[in-house]
Amino acid sequence: MRIEGVSKLFGAFQAVRDVNLTVGKGEIFALLGGSGCGKTTLLRMLAGFEEPSAGRIFLDGQDMTGVPPWERPVHMMFQSYALFPHMSVEKNVAYGLKHEKMTKAEREERVRGMLDLVQLTQFAHRKPHQISGGQRQRVALARALARQPKLLLLDEPLAALDKKLREQTQFELMSIQERTGVTFIVVTHDQEEAMTLADRIAVMDKGEVRQSGTPTEIYEYPNSRFVAGFIGSITSFDGRVTAVEGDLSRVDVPGLGTEIVARSVAGAPSGQEVTVALRPEKVTLTREKPEGPNAIAGEIKDIAYFGKDSLYRVTLPSGGLIAVHGVNAKRAEAGRPDWYDKVWLSFDPAAAILLTE
Repeated sequence: MRIEGVSKLFGAFQAVRDVNLTVGKGEIFALLGGSGCGKTTLLRMLAGFEEPSAGRIFLDGQDMTGVPPWERPVHMMFQSYALFPHMSVEKNVAYGLKHEKMTKAEREERVRGMLDLVQLTQFAHRKPHQISGGQRQRVALARALARQPKLLLLDEPLAALDKKLREQTQFELMSIQERTGVTFIVVTHDQEEAMTLADRIAVMDKGEVRQSGTPTEIYEYPNSRFVAGFIGSITSFDGRVTAVEGDLSRVDVPGLGTEIVARSVAGAPSGQEVTVALRPEKVTLTREKPEGPNAIAGEIKDIAYFGKDSLYRVTLPSGGLIAVHGVNAKRAEAGRPDWYDKVWLSFDPAAAILLTE
């Protein structure tokens, strides 16, 4: 799938603005963003339900301009799943094949294969209300894949599931996609879902793609304050580069009450105003002052205990707050930092993200 300069206007409102993306064959690609960012409108244009106001969409080199939805080798799986309540699981899966040029035996064989794929063969004769939410999701997926599309579009496919089932179903989706080889484009507002499912992610805001790349690239190397703040947890401080020494920069950060050392980035010469962003898990919390650069004193203000890990909010001498993530590797509480403890924070220069946009 190749998207070239695609925009969409609804009257004076521009829902999608000059999007350029390429999605590889057999890839799971996520369109990630908050409500109103344009991701679902873009998905509907890929499906043919909306026509672009500008730009072109190609599938396997073929221009999709003017091609109606029913003639595209594309299937869209909706958030509601849109199953027929009066039909059995088997008949729901078979419904999309009724207009295909297939014999009855071929159709039945395809349906059996799809039910085997999603592990629902034993539920073939049940109605949708007689199976769980996760199973209904798999019925919808089997129906979508039965027509063997080149591209499957999924609009918030796991939004109707509870957290535990959603996590389990993510891996089921990945396994099914790997076995079929069908290209998936997934729309989601859930950062963890996009990071888990997708080979690559496009982060959208106000109709624009702000950054696209692998989950690691998006998380570890955000290209703007918006992307850094949208993906995962982060604490940001204003700073100014005071010196650039090879691949390291010295940055004065009043909010941290000290000058820090960070890895240099392009576009941040000496004197440049920057944002210093720190992920909670990249910051180490100790009782004793550590050796090396980037050691900052603080006092624990809040602790959120999640069982396997804890999140500490630490007050700095400047009055600011910084979030620190710690894994609870030991069962005993002895030795763990507690409320109002005086502590030291430290981080590697490579862990500090310098942003100029």
